[in-house]
Amino acid sequence: MTAKQKQDELGKTLWNIADSLRGAMNADDFRDYMLSFLFLRYLSDNYEASVKKELGSDYPNLDAVDKRTPLSVWYQENPESIVDFEKQMRRKVHYVIEPNYLWQSISELARTQNSELLFTLQKGFKYIENESFDNSFKGLFSEINLDSEKLGKNYETRNKKLCTIIQRIAEGIEGFDTDTDSLGNAYEYLIGQFAAGSGKKAGEFYTPQELSTVLSEIVALDSQNPKAGKKKKINKVLDFACGSGSLLLNVKNKIENQPGGGTISRIYGQEKNITTYNLARMNMLLHGVKDSEFEIFHGDTLKNDWDILNEMNPAKKVEFDAIVANPPFSLRWDPSETTAEDFRFKNYGLAPKSAADFAFLLHGFHYLGDEGTMAIILPHGVLFRGGAEQRIRTKLLKDGHIDTVIGLPSNLFFSTGIPVCILVLKKCKKEDDVLFINASDEDNFSKEKRQNYLRKKDIKRIVDTYQNRPEIEERYARSVSMEEIEKNDFNLNISRYVTTAKPEPVINLKEVNTKIVEVEERIKASREEHNSYLKELGLDTI
Repeated sequence: MTAKQKQDELGKTLWNIADSLRGAMNADDFRDYMLSFLFLRYLSDNYEASVKKELGSDYPNLDAVDKRTPLSVWYQENPESIVDFEKQMRRKVHYVIEPNYLWQSISELARTQNSELLFTLQKGFKYIENESFDNSFKGLFSEINLDSEKLGKNYETRNKKLCTIIQRIAEGIEGFDTDTDSLGNAYEYLIGQFAAGSGKKAGEFYTPQELSTVLSEIVALDSQNPKAGKKKKINKVLDFACGSGSLLLNVKNKIENQPGGGTISRIYGQEKNITTYNLARMNMLLHGVKDSEFEIFHGDTLKNDWDILNEMNPAKKVEFDAIVANPPFSLRWDPSETTAEDFRFKNYGLAPKSAADFAFLLHGFHYLGDEGTMAIILPHGVLFRGGAEQRIRTKLLKDGHIDTVIGLPSNLFFSTGIPVCILVLKKCKKEDDVLFINASDEDNFSKEKRQNYLRKKDIKRIVDTYQNRPEIEERYARSVSMEEIEKNDFNLNISRYVTTAKPEPVINLKEVNTKIVEVEERIKASREEHNSYLKELGLDTI
């Protein structure tokens, strides 16, 4: 079995456990418990591996029947060294976990149905939030209510339920590698499965992996000359509606896993929903991103309440080499009287109250660096709606900032069936045209019962077309001059420029006439033969 197959199998195993244990509990609620326990398992495994390396020969070797953790034994034997040891571990892995709160200790309490499990978990979660990391992770488990009646009506039944869940998880992953890649990918798999099972609510924070890949591949390419290939370094990447953080991690993978390697200095994300914000922070850590390498902010993007982005001095403005986003589609918003003077919007105007799509776009675009690329998923309406949106779209086009428009099929998301598009924006654009890619034809995706999805070959075709920028690719892509776009009143409706309609076959009338004559002759011969039989039988002919 390949590494990828093992990772997929681990994900499926964990999902089957989740699906069988949640019972009548809402999938969103159970997701939070399940993913938090996996997160604790990852932190514990990573920490214990580092502890073993750090202690070397001093690391206790215990018999198989001894269910204590080696670290708990070392703590008991070396109380005077604990403070210095934890300082060293903070330098090495950026966090510490006391022995009682390690996964091995927690899972042993679950295995033995210990009545102290729930109480220990509560203390452990608070410890990780407030003391494990130098950088505060307050509220990381704020949405995990271990006293919820959804787990049981009293302490005993809740404790028993948690014992069952944790024991099943421990048994389920026992035979698998739980390194960063394996457990991280299993975590992503579970997020996707919970999103699929929960519909709209869960789908809001999850960008399907294939769409995430398209955006990540695009922003990873050289901004001025995509044909040159991927960038070797991105200083800062931002997702201002980051959900669970999967899109940011995908960008990181595309840069770091390219031939010859690459680096991302720092990852930035913003998320309004508190549950999803916590999920994103866990996701970063679980994928091996150190707490010093990312910053996820809990706040409202449209209100711009993140201090580092709300800098009025242009000389101190934070700019990003890559920006990706999948914001809520056509969200109603309520800009104040002074919002029109906001530095993000004042050069373009305000998006209408009925649809904040362009407000999100302009927010991100304001922070895009001069050599950066922004890729954002939006509903098709932004391409052709009139009024304020037309004025914003027209100025972006006239200023030469809209680089590529990619049309995608409907029903790609868990949360909505509407077709969407990807807009690619730049401040360093060279071409005086706009590349249109119409990937919505039925040949360019796979239809499934519940939803459609882009296959690897579909993703590759989109990215290759963006990278090579052909003048025309029949029924798929075309580079359109600004002159033609202006003649269309700056309407970017993709079908105006690239139609997927298949041409009607040319009919050769002479050939058709010849065939008709041949058919008539065969009919005549058949009738004559038939009438001869009728005559022999003494019947009337036809």
